[in-house]
Amino acid sequence: MDYETPQFFRVMKYASEADRDVVDMVSGSPDWEPPEALREGLHTYADATPGEFQYQASVGLPELREEIAARRGVERSQVIITNGTGEANHLAMTEGYRTMPGEEILLVDPVYPYYAGRASIIGADASYVPVDETGHLDPDTVAEYAGAETSVIVINSPNNPLGVTYDADTIRAVVEIAEENDAVLLSDEVYDHFDYADRFASVLSVDSPNRIVTNAYSKSMAITGWRVGYAVFPHPDGPNGELMERARTRHMLTNVTGSRPAQTAVLHALRNTGPEYYEATRELLTDRIEAITAALDGVGAEYTEPEGAFYVMARFPDYPGTFDNVERLIDEAGVAGMPGEAFGQSRAEWIRFALVTPRVETAAERLEAFFHE
Repeated sequence: MDYETPQFFRVMKYASEADRDVVDMVSGSPDWEPPEALREGLHTYADATPGEFQYQASVGLPELREEIAARRGVERSQVIITNGTGEANHLAMTEGYRTMPGEEILLVDPVYPYYAGRASIIGADASYVPVDETGHLDPDTVAEYAGAETSVIVINSPNNPLGVTYDADTIRAVVEIAEENDAVLLSDEVYDHFDYADRFASVLSVDSPNRIVTNAYSKSMAITGWRVGYAVFPHPDGPNGELMERARTRHMLTNVTGSRPAQTAVLHALRNTGPEYYEATRELLTDRIEAITAALDGVGAEYTEPEGAFYVMARFPDYPGTFDNVERLIDEAGVAGMPGEAFGQSRAEWIRFALVTPRVETAAERLEAFFHE
């Protein structure tokens, strides 16, 4: 698989040019309303003084960094506000690879393709740890693949594309593996608000100088276009503290700084949005999960039980998840998903569906009709 060439837009383009109505279940862009406090914060910022429209600190709005640090149990000096989780992951992978002794980045298969693409771009060797039959990560398998050549281990929980969530024991074990191999563990936790099985445990729950956690408000606040993310690095005055300093420099030289109005509005939303907003979103997605899995059960498809995030990955009888078959599903069923082969080898025969459309029930009906023919 050519991971340097994004494949999502290939499928989205094909679906947009189809001669029929298509339910788009390709991209992970939420379709629900953001918090009301987010709009309030943006409206208020529009009336700010001219001085507040100028550059802010390169590492991000100090008040937002302070808010994140307090919520995550770290110090503000460990937090960089980034251009979404994408930049946060790029900083962590690049500086981890440059700083730690090994030449290899260890990824999980199936893999979110942008992790693999970044590893290729920065010139790292990539190895892939297969998940178990349930889609979960087995620390013993990680230990088999990790070694002196490993510089960065990348995990994502709740997981895209499988929708599984790693528990506290798994997280603790993988942190220990990183420490034993003088590597850094990068944990992308952008879906942390979408935990339906009460399994999620943050890597920040394990005290270690060998961890980096990335996150963003793109999914939890339904603002993928705002690009407000962050990374939590080891303390700059402690072991592996150079990771933070190098990331700060790369961030500044790449971006100068981030969007001040977006960060200000996110800060206002964090302070003024209650848990009921996130609970309502989880309830909405739980209903969608039930609709799509009922259809999958009806056609005899195998699927990974969704525990988090908002994806379902399924394997249909005699219908492998190739690009050709995904295009056929668009043309004949009017449903667009992502082929499993785009995510690696271990789920190459599967198809991933994103549940961020109000038309999930329509998609479920169309899949049942197509596979019952």
